[in-house]
Amino acid sequence: MAETLLAALSALLSFEHLLYMLLGVSVGLVIGVIPGLGGIAGLSLLIPFLYGMDEISALAMLIGLVAVIPTSDTFSSVLMGIPGSSASQATVQDGFPLARQGQAARALSAAFISSMFGGIFGAIVLTGFVLVARPLILMFSSAELFMLALFGLSMVAVLAGRSLPKGLAACAVGLLIGSIGGAPATGEFRMILGFDYLYDGIPLVIIGLGLFAIPEISDLLRRNAAISSSPPLGAGWLMGFRDWWANIWLSMRCSGIGCMIGAIPGLGGSVVDWIAYGHAVQTCKNPETFGKGDIRGVVAPESANNAMQGGALLPTMLFGIPGSGSMAVFLGGMVLLGIEPGPAMVGADLNITYSVIWSLAVANIMGAGICLLLALPISRLTQIPFQLLAPFMIALIAFAAFQATRDLADLVALLSLGLLGVFMKRFGWPRPALLIGYVLAPQAETFFYQALQFYDWGFVARPGVIIIGLLTLASVVFGLRRRVDDTGHVVSADADLPEGEGGVKSRLPQLAFALAIAGVFVFALSDALGHSFLGAVFPGAVAVIGLVMSAILVPELWRGHRGHVSHFDAELTGDHVGQPGIGSLWGGLAWIGGLVAGTALVGFFLAMIGFFAVFLRVRAGAGWLRTGVLTACAAGFVLVLANALALNFPAGLLQDLVDLPWPFR
Repeated sequence: MAETLLAALSALLSFEHLLYMLLGVSVGLVIGVIPGLGGIAGLSLLIPFLYGMDEISALAMLIGLVAVIPTSDTFSSVLMGIPGSSASQATVQDGFPLARQGQAARALSAAFISSMFGGIFGAIVLTGFVLVARPLILMFSSAELFMLALFGLSMVAVLAGRSLPKGLAACAVGLLIGSIGGAPATGEFRMILGFDYLYDGIPLVIIGLGLFAIPEISDLLRRNAAISSSPPLGAGWLMGFRDWWANIWLSMRCSGIGCMIGAIPGLGGSVVDWIAYGHAVQTCKNPETFGKGDIRGVVAPESANNAMQGGALLPTMLFGIPGSGSMAVFLGGMVLLGIEPGPAMVGADLNITYSVIWSLAVANIMGAGICLLLALPISRLTQIPFQLLAPFMIALIAFAAFQATRDLADLVALLSLGLLGVFMKRFGWPRPALLIGYVLAPQAETFFYQALQFYDWGFVARPGVIIIGLLTLASVVFGLRRRVDDTGHVVSADADLPEGEGGVKSRLPQLAFALAIAGVFVFALSDALGHSFLGAVFPGAVAVIGLVMSAILVPELWRGHRGHVSHFDAELTGDHVGQPGIGSLWGGLAWIGGLVAGTALVGFFLAMIGFFAVFLRVRAGAGWLRTGVLTACAAGFVLVLANALALNFPAGLLQDLVDLPWPFR
């Protein structure tokens, strides 16, 4: 055993190994900063370079990239309110409000230190448990995995805001969106509306960008100011370290949660940050500050998502079962190098296993150190007038969204979900609840069917099911007592609305939106009735629950209890009141819609150039020289990115009619 550990340590500390790891970290930093791409794109970029490389050095490069993406994706989450990847969606909740308060450097440094700690914690746990992990992981059957999915759904009680019917209805919408496409038990296609695009469901990157990125961009556009009205915090990185140290026990608990969720094959890591965020709300004092710029809302998810990478390596290496898309590509890299995952990884190849584990810790230290050096200068982006940043963000989001399935319908789905996200933000519907429902829908449904098939209803009496069920019940009870208020400062503002704004006229938009959501549940129930029992029971049950919540909510909205926090309309309060026209909410959405429409006609690259020119001249009021320079920079950046990652540009009607050279085709 000692010889194995020394061999692994010797390989880890070699100059070549560290050099390749730094290369992987550098690529991961670039990929992570770009919203929507994530680990799959980055790992796919590195795979062709693995041929002929030493296996441990090649794995070091892959691990360097995997380890640092949950760290570097924090930049866009904090500075722009755009989830850099699925692992940083919860960070937006408090990281972006901190940036808008002029504390971007503080939020970034706390996030990077928490990420580094989580990554090291995950590596330590792996080192100690790699030999005993195999029997522990095998203890989880489909019944326990189904209960863990329910445990994830219990976080909705925390993230539902003060209106529980809205939270549960939003979660039900997410569960239904996650059910679109083939039923796991029967293969029947549900709620596809005749569109080929929906046969495989809507990709996660579209959901995340649509719900969180587009509403924030629209809101910042109508404010017509920089992201932050305060200068960036000069000593913010030191304050961020103090914030993490003050919450070190929270960071440690959330790192443990990340390891556990990551180690369970099939559950996936897309929801681990929300579970950690919910845990922070349940256990911390003053939960009402979450969602408004509470640093604990940054420390908790960032600790968990990096530790999750360490946990995810266990099933990948020991069973050959990837727990996420990026781990699936990592598994392909192992096979390409001639490394066979399985029992040999804790036997003859144990030195490789430990080299990979310790590389994970070193890569986290490298990545966090580089990000800390960049935190202060990058935080100054929040001082740039947003109308100059907006076209870059909109184009980048559209380009990243298209890479989901490389279908023009990706952009249409992005715009549609963006509209849904805008309405949810306006009327105080919790978007995280919808996201959690979407992420957990496939797992919950699949594991439920498998549990019934293997154990019948007797699965509820399994000891593991009972234990997880009790934890879920406790989570719900604590969550109902300590819910996050999704409405922010609007809560207090609603009580001071002028007379007449609390009347029927102001309630009609909210009521219309609630009725539209109820219509979604009616459609889902109608669609479910046309399928077999196994194909219909999950979406049908969710639709019934959603209709019950709608039956509670709609009468309340119609009666319009004055001053009730769940009945506010953000259009009546806030900084953007009285800004109609091109600077309004609909103006922001119109610009995004214009880029999508232009892409459908002339393709993305030509549409982006035209979009930049028109936006900068009309919306930002930039001169011709600045417009030309910024447009050329954007076009060059997108060309380099597409060429390096072998990404496609969305094509339009023009490309079908005329044979154009790259990049116009």
